[in-house]
Amino acid sequence: MRIKQIVCGVMVSLMLTSCFSELDPQSLGDQVKNSATVYDSPEAYKQGLAKLYATFALSGQQGPSGQPDIAGMDEGFGNYLRQYWNCQELTTDEAIIAWNDATIKDFHWHTWTATDVFIGAIYSRIMYTVTLTNEYIRATAGNADAEISRYNAEARFIRALAYYHALDLFGNPPFVTEADKPGSFFPRQTNRADLFEYIENELIAIEDQLGNPRFEYGRADKAALWMLQAKLYLNAEVYVQEERYDDVITAVNKIIGAGYTLPAQYRASFVADNHLSSEMIFSINYDARFTQSFGGMVYLIHAPIGGSMDASGMFGTGSGWGGIRTTSAFVNKFTDVSGATDERALFWTDGQSLDIVDVGRFTEGYAITKFRNRKLNNDPPANPHPDFVDIDYPMFRYADALLMYAEATLRGASNGNATQALTYVNQIRERAYGNTTGNITSGQLTLSFILDERARELFWEGHRRTDLIRFGQFTGGTYLWPWKGNVAAGAATPEFRNLFPIPSADLGANPTLEQNEGY
Repeated sequence: MRIKQIVCGVMVSLMLTSCFSELDPQSLGDQVKNSATVYDSPEAYKQGLAKLYATFALSGQQGPSGQPDIAGMDEGFGNYLRQYWNCQELTTDEAIIAWNDATIKDFHWHTWTATDVFIGAIYSRIMYTVTLTNEYIRATAGNADAEISRYNAEARFIRALAYYHALDLFGNPPFVTEADKPGSFFPRQTNRADLFEYIENELIAIEDQLGNPRFEYGRADKAALWMLQAKLYLNAEVYVQEERYDDVITAVNKIIGAGYTLPAQYRASFVADNHLSSEMIFSINYDARFTQSFGGMVYLIHAPIGGSMDASGMFGTGSGWGGIRTTSAFVNKFTDVSGATDERALFWTDGQSLDIVDVGRFTEGYAITKFRNRKLNNDPPANPHPDFVDIDYPMFRYADALLMYAEATLRGASNGNATQALTYVNQIRERAYGNTTGNITSGQLTLSFILDERARELFWEGHRRTDLIRFGQFTGGTYLWPWKGNVAAGAATPEFRNLFPIPSADLGANPTLEQNEGY
């Protein structure tokens, strides 16, 4: 199934909380849509599954706008991937934005509040995905058809991924499953320990039901599940104050044994034909014809482009938005920012200054050229379009698994091997350098090195905030970067900002919820 090419016809009203109370919707006439009438064929079940995947990529029913999933929310900025990326990247040294859109600069300054519209957007998108998956899981539970049974497991994975994002971003969100039938009730609030256990148990329960690694591009398979397990366990000390590094190694070893490899060129995973990359494990898929949105990969292509960058045509797009670039703190992690030695140094410096005096000037701060809407051989994308793109977002890829192995080993995993960890890290660096000149020794493989190497390898892929928190460098004054704390040189920020607030709107709608500490 090419998830990016399926236009789902399932009615969204089916997925939302029912207002029928004790009434049986089937008794209300043919106009009422429910699982009994919508899922009337195997194709319909597949369309319903496609809609679940699409909640990460799109914000409505037709794209790029016009029939939004969530009323009253702009479909461009209200996109799941766009706002998840903002939370994970704009809050760190890897990205800063020039725009004055509402409270967008508060991310980098660490000055956000519970009324922030962008935080409200990602919170709503997460809960919307949970709502849809709950309904789909109810509709497919116990189905004897083997394919539909696998669809059910994929839906449970999608829900687990959304809840993992809630765990990481908010800590203590409201919690509902398929057992909570639609009706009038206040969703109960969970906590990090219980949500961690729930996600862990869900992933264990569905592992054998998912397809084998790479059974079909764009769908959740066993390798995607192992990646999510590894990430859950790698951050267990943050989430539940418990070391689970042995479990990281166990999950990563399964991925390594599944046959993924590092493509010869680093760029292979960030271009318009990145579906061909041998390291893609799980992606959010985009197609300029069928997944049109001003969020997601369109945002990550247009927003980092401006002026002469756009005129060069290297991005295969017609207009630059002049918004996102990076800070000197990230640039300085590379010894050569030209990319002549380390292929990952994907900076545009022409007309850009390294230092940022005025956050609102796009030309202050180096631009990033990581994602390009052209094929690896520089040919135009399969579906050239002035606005929309063909690039898939690499949610999970193989290099990350290798780095997680090394980090878990350094943190004391009893089943990790230090020699093997060094080999994996040097495989990544040999790909970046094109030879062994960038290889490190066992003495250089430290946790501090791993944090910087994760930045060099995984920047702008939605990992940085979580990484910095795990290393104790996101808040506080241990690590400063330009404009952290709304100070040009960087300033310490309070520890409570390691979690985002529960949005004020939801606190008002659900009086049983309690706000996260500090807000």
